[in-house]
Amino acid sequence: MPYEGEEGSDSIQKGSFAIFVAEGDVLFKQGEYKKALESYSEALEIEPSDKNCLVARSKCHLQLGDAASALKDAEASLTEDKDYHKGLYQKAEALYQTGDFEMALVFYHRGNKLRPELQEFRLGIQKAQEAIDNSVGSPSKVKLENKGDLSFFSKQDEMKTTKKQPRMGYTKPGTKHVDNKQNKRPVRAEQSDKEKEITKQLLGDLYKDRLYLDKLLKDGDLTRPTTESGNQIYDLVMQGLRYLDTRTEFWRQQKPMYARNRDKAEASKGRRDKSKVPMDPAKYILKNLEEIDNSLAKNKPKDALSQSKRVLKTVEGWKESDVPDKDDYLANLHSCIGNAHLDLGNMEFALKHHNIDYDLCQSRESEDGRSRALDNLGRVHARIGQFTEAVKYWKEKLPMVKSALEATWLYHEIGRCHLELGEYQEAHDFGEKSLKAAQEAGDDVWQLNASVLIAQSEVKLGDLHEAIESFERSLEMAKIQGDFPAQKAISKALEDLNEKIVKGLKGEDEDEEEQNENKNDKKSDDEKDNIEEKEDAMKDYKSEDEDNKKDKDKEKEEHHDSSSDESVKSDKSHNSHKSSKSDKSDKSKHSEGKKDVDET
Repeated sequence: MPYEGEEGSDSIQKGSFAIFVAEGDVLFKQGEYKKALESYSEALEIEPSDKNCLVARSKCHLQLGDAASALKDAEASLTEDKDYHKGLYQKAEALYQTGDFEMALVFYHRGNKLRPELQEFRLGIQKAQEAIDNSVGSPSKVKLENKGDLSFFSKQDEMKTTKKQPRMGYTKPGTKHVDNKQNKRPVRAEQSDKEKEITKQLLGDLYKDRLYLDKLLKDGDLTRPTTESGNQIYDLVMQGLRYLDTRTEFWRQQKPMYARNRDKAEASKGRRDKSKVPMDPAKYILKNLEEIDNSLAKNKPKDALSQSKRVLKTVEGWKESDVPDKDDYLANLHSCIGNAHLDLGNMEFALKHHNIDYDLCQSRESEDGRSRALDNLGRVHARIGQFTEAVKYWKEKLPMVKSALEATWLYHEIGRCHLELGEYQEAHDFGEKSLKAAQEAGDDVWQLNASVLIAQSEVKLGDLHEAIESFERSLEMAKIQGDFPAQKAISKALEDLNEKIVKGLKGEDEDEEEQNENKNDKKSDDEKDNIEEKEDAMKDYKSEDEDNKKDKDKEKEEHHDSSSDESVKSDKSHNSHKSSKSDKSDKSKHSEGKKDVDET
């Protein structure tokens, strides 16, 4: 069974890789860049060619000030995929930090060409161009002239090319020429007070370290060249000073003092004359859009709204003949105003400005602008509970999707709306699409979100066992990512789901018992009915028998009564007859007595 063992070890390594990456992500967010660097290095020992991990480690190197190592990792991430946009951006950032602004500008442009919807490439182009202009000056302001006597430079070149002849002389036998080059150290030039002030402003808190290193360098006993320890200390001090000099020069090129004063003067002049179009309108708009985005990111929507309205008023005063891209600038500003209103809860105004953004982009046939406006309109409708409208706008945006990462969150949002509308099968289908796109993009967070959406849809569809599997998969993802709130929520959902399944099983058993009881009750009721029917039949039989007996008795009584009546009648007749006879005899006797009386 060697194959099963190898498969198990591979799964363990994959699990360990994911754990190290998740640990590094958490540490990076917490600002623990050294620890995050160690975690990413551990992960890369397991999978050395993982481009996402290489980019993450490159970011750590940049945060720690090691631009050379950052550049190395960024180039390694582009080995297999030259168009990997995260690697291109990281390489450009590393080149920018090393001071190679021209090459940084090249890679910013390359990334912007591949992913024009990403703002970081546009901002990178802007800052690299500004750094180049600050260091060498704007090309329009530099004029090269061939004037004056240039023979001095040609003489200097001739002197450098001629070789110095060795000096002939006598050397003492047995002596050796001592080379004192190793004992000679370059003397650092002292800075003037003005240069010190500029260096202090550029270095900030690091200026104290520079003063300390200068103090160590001047300590002759500590950095004695005749001792090994002195040479080591001297090399370390010089290394630190060279690093600080490099940083000073970098920040000087990034934003020299004269450039700052010039910007202040231009800003004050711009405040005096707002209607005048600046020399570079695109630069002016990009700078303001960056500041507006920063305000929104820092949860300052009021600041973003006020600045957006101010810039919008300025741009509306420009003439289209002077600024051909005026509608594009207006569309971007209306989008920013709509987002600020959305964060402030002013949904009516948010819809108004996003609709203006959509109409402007529609008239200019700007697909990127329409995509942005449709995204924002869908978000506003979803926020106010109009999920059908949100689905309509987001489905219109689907053909404009340019990356797997953009597709995964769009599928997820559409699925959430279907879930809210009670359309559970559609929600499940879009959850599956979102999970697939997240896997293609290599985004762990959206894989987790899509998996949870699938589980929720399965619960609503009644597929409880499938829902448990989806929730368990989501819980493993949350553990790997170190997302403790998600772990807690998913664990609670699993508990509720298990209780629901248990109650369902109990309910089925109770239904069966109730059915059996109903059957038994019905059977007993039938038996009772049979018995009652039999008893009723017996009662009817008895009652009939009694009725028959009563009828017979009644007939007898009636017969007896009739006979007695007849006897009574006979007696009466007899008595009457007898009485009549007696009466007659009495009468005869009375008549006879009367006769006797008469006779007497």
